[in-house]
Amino acid sequence: MDASRADGRESAENGGVTAPGGAIVTLSAATMPDIAWTVTQMRAGERVVVNEELIAAYQSASSPHSIRALKSDLEAFDLWCRRTGRIALPATPEIVADYLDARAGQGAKPASLGRYKASIAKIHQLLELKDPTQAELVKLRLRAIRRDKGTAQAQARPLRFKGPVRDVAAETPRGLNVRALLEACSEDLPELRDRALLSVAYDTGLRASELVAVCVEHMLDALDPEARLLAIPRAKGDQEGEGATAFLSPRSVRAITTWMEAAGIEAGPLFRRVQVRRYKARAAVKKRTLASISGREIWDLRKTLPKKAVPARVEYDVGEGALRPGSIGQIWRAMIQRAFRRGALSDLTADDLERLLKGVSAHSTRVGLNQDLFASGEDLAGIMDALRWKSPRMPLAYNRNLAAEAGAVGRLARKPE
Repeated sequence: MDASRADGRESAENGGVTAPGGAIVTLSAATMPDIAWTVTQMRAGERVVVNEELIAAYQSASSPHSIRALKSDLEAFDLWCRRTGRIALPATPEIVADYLDARAGQGAKPASLGRYKASIAKIHQLLELKDPTQAELVKLRLRAIRRDKGTAQAQARPLRFKGPVRDVAAETPRGLNVRALLEACSEDLPELRDRALLSVAYDTGLRASELVAVCVEHMLDALDPEARLLAIPRAKGDQEGEGATAFLSPRSVRAITTWMEAAGIEAGPLFRRVQVRRYKARAAVKKRTLASISGREIWDLRKTLPKKAVPARVEYDVGEGALRPGSIGQIWRAMIQRAFRRGALSDLTADDLERLLKGVSAHSTRVGLNQDLFASGEDLAGIMDALRWKSPRMPLAYNRNLAAEAGAVGRLARKPE
C-alpha cells in the first residue's frame, strides 16, 4: 500500500479523508474499497462530500461488471486531468468535451466515448454535483466525433454451426464452423472441457460472463430425455434476476456428461480451469533413452542405479472455481488453431486462418447462433426470445449482411440467366 493510500485510510477512521487537490471526502469503511475510495483519489477543486447511503445503494443495485467499468473510466479520466492540469471533480463542460476529443484522437470508438461520458455523468450524480455532460457543448462535440468517425461497431466474427452456408439444414459444413471444431477435440481433459464449453455456448448464445457462471445445478430435465434445459439466473439484460431458460441439445448434454465424469465434477461451476503438468521420461542411466536399455541391463544394474527409470506422463488438476470471462475468446482461438493443425478445416489456408482469427472473440458463438437462426427462417421475435434480447437493434445488426444477401437483389442475382 502506498503512503497516500495508507494516510487516506487512517484519516477515514477519524471521520474524513483529504483527497488530492484539497477536497474533503467523508466516507465509511463499508464504502471505502469501491467507488468512494476511487473518488478520494481524484483531483478535485472544491469540497466534495460523499453521500454514503447513495453510494452504497448504487453499489447494491449495480452488477460487479458495472462497478468495475465505472471505476476504470473514472481512473482514466482522472489520470488525463492530472496530466493536462485539469480538475476532475467537479468537471466543467469544456473539460469533458476536451477529454472526449482526446480519447477520440487516441482511437476510442464512439460507443466507448458514450460510455466515458455516461461514467462522468454518473459520478457527478452520485456526488450530487451538477452534471457537466448535459451541456450543449459536450453533446455537439460528441455528435461531431460520431459524424466524423461513424457509429458502426466492429462485429465479432460469427462461429456458425456449419460455417457460411445458406441452407443450415442441408448444406455440407465449410470454412470456419463449430461442427469441425467439436469433432477435432481429443479425449484428454482440457479438450473434453473445450468441447462441452463450445457446444453449450453455441446452443445457448450466452455471453462470456453468463457462460462461466453456469453451474451443474442450473441444468434441468427437458421433455426430450436426451436433452436438458439450462436455467440462467441472471444475464446482462436481466439485472433484477428474473431469470431465463435456454435449451441444451443432446449433443451438448453428451459433451457435458463426458466432461463432468472425467473431471469428477458433481456440483458447482461447470466450466473450470484445467492445469496441465507434463513430465519428461527419465532414464535410469544418464544419456540413455528408456528404449535403449534392455531388460538384462536393468537386471545387472539394479543395485547401482541411483534412481528408477520414469516414463513420460501428463497430470491434470481441475480447479474449484469457474473460468474467467476473459479466457473464452482465447479458448475459441486455440480450438480453431488446433482444428486447423489436425486437418479439420481443410478448405482454409494459413492466410485464411490468420485473417479469420483476428475477428474471433467470446461473442462469436452468440453472433453465429443469431445468424443461423436467421438463415433457417426464424423471425425476429423468435430470435430475440431465443437469445434473450430486449431490443431488436443488435440482432438486426448481426444479421445485416445475411439480410442483404437474402433480400430482393440477392434473390434476383441467384436466378439463372
